[in-house]
Amino acid sequence: MRILDRYIAGSVIGGTLLALAVLLPLLGFFLLADEMDQIGERDYQFFDALVFVTLTMPRYGYELFPIATLIGAVVGLGSLASGSELVAMRAAGVSIGRLVLAALKGGVPLALAAILIGEGLAPYAQQEGQQRRSEALTGQVMQHTASGFWARDGNTFVNIREILSGSNLRDISIYEVGPGRTLTLASHAAEARYADGQWTLESIARSRLSLDGVQVEQIERARWDSLLSPRLLEVVVIEPQALPIWDLYHYVRFMANTDQDGRNYEIALWSKLVQPALILTMILVAIPILLGSARTTSMGTQIVFAIFAGIAFYLLSRTLVHFSLLFDLSPMIAATLPPTLFAAGALWLLRRVG
Repeated sequence: MRILDRYIAGSVIGGTLLALAVLLPLLGFFLLADEMDQIGERDYQFFDALVFVTLTMPRYGYELFPIATLIGAVVGLGSLASGSELVAMRAAGVSIGRLVLAALKGGVPLALAAILIGEGLAPYAQQEGQQRRSEALTGQVMQHTASGFWARDGNTFVNIREILSGSNLRDISIYEVGPGRTLTLASHAAEARYADGQWTLESIARSRLSLDGVQVEQIERARWDSLLSPRLLEVVVIEPQALPIWDLYHYVRFMANTDQDGRNYEIALWSKLVQPALILTMILVAIPILLGSARTTSMGTQIVFAIFAGIAFYLLSRTLVHFSLLFDLSPMIAATLPPTLFAAGALWLLRRVG
């Protein structure tokens, strides 16, 4: 039985790797085509676009992992069915439950691989690619760190903790450096808005540093002359889905402590937490698709069924995310309900085909 388990698990893993090998280059081609409109702006050339797309592929590979697992399980187990190997296993007394368990054992290393990619490789590759792209497109050096976005604007260094949109910022610190690289002015603004071609800072605390001491003043509103534009900031914004779980956790706590809306980050956090279980769920979904139509449909049709199931899951997930944001639903429910429904549906179908 151990040999049989390894054989079935290997079929699931091999099919998933094959699905990723097909899906990722196809997705990379479309991403590169999407970047063509930007090529020629400032220093952004074809090679820069190619590097950016390459560095973002781990993130998209992580997001595609569940659907690739679904398709891969259908392909891997379908190849066994087409060779009558599954029939021989059933004739030898192997139950459907045992086949499911063996297939799920193949899902465990896939889930571990997804965690390593999603938490180790993808976030840092995405941030590096985003930074390279923004520098080439804008000519400005900006860096994303645990303490927010940092940018240099002449002799001024700017730290932005939260970018709500390209034209709406929160928690901004501005440090002006004088001759001899000495700090001469430090300002903190609760909010910044871009309108009519200029920035306006609100709720400002400003400290002037000199040999005579520090002079502190409070200003309700002031104009901010900065080279940072909304378009530049939109270029460097990193989506919550591209952040590792630890950073998402800190963002959620920061938003909660400052009475800000962090539901986007909460949904991304819960989605990442359920990703390993989602991969195993997709294997459960694949087996009824395969066994329920093994005698009447071809492998191509089964793959189409798997693709439609993956699309249905994606649409359901995105719909619940939007409902969560619109109607103030629990982010945990929005992230965990689709895998739960698909797992329940798969178990019900397994009972039917079994």
